[in-house]
Amino acid sequence: MDLSFGKLMGMRYKSHPWHGVDLGKEAPEIVTSFIEVVPTDTVKYEVDKLTGYLKLDRPQKYSNVVPALYGFLPQTYSGDRVADFCMEKTGRKDIVGDGDPVDICILTEKDVQHGDLLVRARPIGGFRMLDRGEADDKLIAVLYKDAVYGSYKDISDCPKLILDRLRHYFLTYKDIPGENRNCEITHIFGIEEAQEVIKRAMADYKDKYDINTILGLK
Repeated sequence: MDLSFGKLMGMRYKSHPWHGVDLGKEAPEIVTSFIEVVPTDTVKYEVDKLTGYLKLDRPQKYSNVVPALYGFLPQTYSGDRVADFCMEKTGRKDIVGDGDPVDICILTEKDVQHGDLLVRARPIGGFRMLDRGEADDKLIAVLYKDAVYGSYKDISDCPKLILDRLRHYFLTYKDIPGENRNCEITHIFGIEEAQEVIKRAMADYKDKYDINTILGLK
């Protein structure tokens, strides 16, 4: 039986949100996402990669807040395949994956009051973001069957104002006074590239964390 390390642990303990939660049988078209931060949060929450608990990463130093639900895709990993795709699309050299699960922000009309929850979403595009030479793609999705945003089929359906707000957030939310983060968004991509990023991140994850690979069984 082909079981990941996360699945084996999840049979006995509370599932780790990165390793113990399935991305979903319909991925990459529809994905299960773990939400860390919501628009009402004034501090940045982030999953502790070791324990799986939600931790306080840092207070936001400026007044900008995330304009959508924000989290990551379980059982994905930004590794060699994701980095190769980034280099292919940007023409840059020497890019590596950032070693984290793929980030995702999800548009919804609903007022979600807290993170630390799972939602189903449909990716429609994203930002190709580089952070100090690392691929750090930010996928954009709509909440599955959302009454307002659910009809969006591709990033081209998304109003410019929403994209501008998301772009501003991602270019500023890590700002530290006196420090140059060397962060940029090279371009916006549509649904096909978003799905390709997910496929590659799923394969990168399997290479790194699949229990059979770890044990040398394949």
